[in-house]
Parts: sequence; C-alpha cells; structure tokens
Amino acid sequence: MFGKAAAATAARWAEGYPWREKLAKYKGELGKGVWGYWELGAWKPLGISARKRARLRKEVLLAGEDWTYDPPRGEMRTKRKGHKCDRISAEKRANTVELMKKMPQMLLDYKLMQVEVYLGDRSP
Repeated sequence: MFGKAAAATAARWAEGYPWREKLAKYKGELGKGVWGYWELGAWKPLGISARKRARLRKEVLLAGEDWTYDPPRGEMRTKRKGHKCDRISAEKRANTVELMKKMPQMLLDYKLMQVEVYLGDRSP
C-alpha cells in the first residue's frame, strides 16, 4: 500500500511540483494575508504554513506566473540617517553663502533707507 502511494507521488514529482493544484486548493487562504487574519476579534492563522506558502510562491514565480498574494509594499523610509545637527549646520552654511552674495545690495539699501530717515526728520 505504501509503495503505491510513493510511486504515485514520485510520478507527480517527475512532472514537477504540482503548484497549479496547490494554488487552486489554497487560493482562499492565500488571499487572506501573509501570516493570518482577524476574524470576529480573534487572530486566525492561515491554513497553509509559511514554509509551504514560500515554496508555492517560489514555484509559481519560477514558472513565470504572477504572484498576486503579497501585500502591497509601504512607502520608502523618509527618515534620514545621521545627526540632525550636521544636516542643519550644512543648510545654515549654504544659506549664509547665498546671503553673502546679496550682502552688497542689502548694505546699499540700508544706507539709502538711513539717509531717507535722516532727511525725513529734517524736512519741515
């Protein structure tokens, strides 16, 4: 009896891993999530183990099919690495360079404003 089952299994493995049958069998479970799901306030694990799920996913991808059961990926991490003070110091230095380019015009405007204020006080 055991020999017949082993022979049948060996024959199926000779064709390749039967991923189409497995995919059809676990289609409902794979759509519920990667690790499990909440149902009526209780956590339920999937009916297929993570190892079997990974193996099935690998076989489907190697066969050139699409695997649509993975959850959507989140956004990339926006937090920068390093010390904030270093980044702020670099921004301040760049801002200072820009302001120093404008400095002669700013000084001239300031002097003209002072002259206007001085003459404004003197006029009757």
